[in-house]
Amino acid sequence: MKLYYSPGACSLGIHVILEEIGKPYELSPVALKDGAQHKPEFLAVNPKSKVPALDRGDGRVLTEFPVIAWWLGKSNPEAGLMPTDFEAETRCLEMLDYVCGTIHPQGFTRQFRAANFTPREEDQPKVVEQGKALAAKYFETLEKNWTGGTYVLASGYSVADAALFFVEYWATRRSGMTLPSHLAKHLDAMLARPAVQRALQQEGLPA
Repeated sequence: MKLYYSPGACSLGIHVILEEIGKPYELSPVALKDGAQHKPEFLAVNPKSKVPALDRGDGRVLTEFPVIAWWLGKSNPEAGLMPTDFEAETRCLEMLDYVCGTIHPQGFTRQFRAANFTPREEDQPKVVEQGKALAAKYFETLEKNWTGGTYVLASGYSVADAALFFVEYWATRRSGMTLPSHLAKHLDAMLARPAVQRALQQEGLPA
């Protein structure tokens, strides 16, 4: 398998999942800041111009974080990263969608790419503040409705934890945010996992 990623991007979550699985894979960096995602070489891999993208090892490529995470979990059952119970799997997918479809774009893309949300440069600081406020609101929603223990799901560790991890990491390492209690404990538990430590080290990111 080959993971197309950018250091510190949401692809970090998929990187963690690959490390948890423990099977051989390659890393192929995509320099988003240099616009590499828009160049022909990468467009041939993913016409959507974004990471993560995963070459499954058979020449076929998967895109979209929730689908890649689900596929990795389902195709590697021995790793125990996807719940086998139907209700738990449903809740896992629900969390993947909330992180990738709401928390990431509304809470953090507003902070990191404010220009995407306003044509006026003078309005960008307001967009950033709005992003922080939304991220805090979403985190509080998770806090109030936390049903797991150390990890997100009552059934235990899963790919949903790798998804939540990347936005928690952004919040604390890039945005200077303070996480509510359950999420702060979750982040600490994630940072203690060897697979997470390896992924951060490989991407040159601080723990």
